[in-house]
Amino acid sequence: MKRFVATAALAGWVGLAIQQYLILYSRWSIGASLLGGLVSFLSFFTVLTNTLVVVVLSYALVTRESAAKRFFLRPGVSSGIATSIVVVSLAYNLLLRHLWSPQGFQFIADELLHDVMPLLFVVYWWRCVPKGTLRLKHIAGWVIYPLVYFGYVLLRGHMLGQYQYPFMDVDSLGYPQVFVNAGGILAGFIVIGLVIVGLDKRLKSPSI
Repeated sequence: MKRFVATAALAGWVGLAIQQYLILYSRWSIGASLLGGLVSFLSFFTVLTNTLVVVVLSYALVTRESAAKRFFLRPGVSSGIATSIVVVSLAYNLLLRHLWSPQGFQFIADELLHDVMPLLFVVYWWRCVPKGTLRLKHIAGWVIYPLVYFGYVLLRGHMLGQYQYPFMDVDSLGYPQVFVNAGGILAGFIVIGLVIVGLDKRLKSPSI
């Protein structure tokens, strides 16, 4: 299983590296701020969540104990990240995939971050994360992440006039529709969280 985790971690880091390169190169080619490109890169829910995924996978490979390792490998934390990465995949495939047709390296980054990594991390969660400790109260903690992100997107969009996702574009859709869209995604997040908690109660803890 160590080889699987190492492969998954490498795939995640590669996907993030390609996406960051593409954004920074695009900014450089038009003479825009590279720092602004880095901020833009880190403003995508996909990027933030995949970063959390690869951090968990990387810590799973590290033998040295640390407070950070213990935190990220806690079942409650890893399971919340699993919920978030499944939302990333579903939201992209249901709401965004039809809007464009990426080519070349962008296609590779897109597939890695939206399809490959969610699948690999769910397998990791299934096989490696200890089971039997999750409760419904954990979901209340997990939803803080998307709620804080939503607030950030609205604030950033209000200040810069740029929204990371079209279904959150207040300038085009207006606040009522954006809140409806966000509410639908949050409801999906909670449903996926309930599935994760339910599976946690039924699955046996891995023996590794």
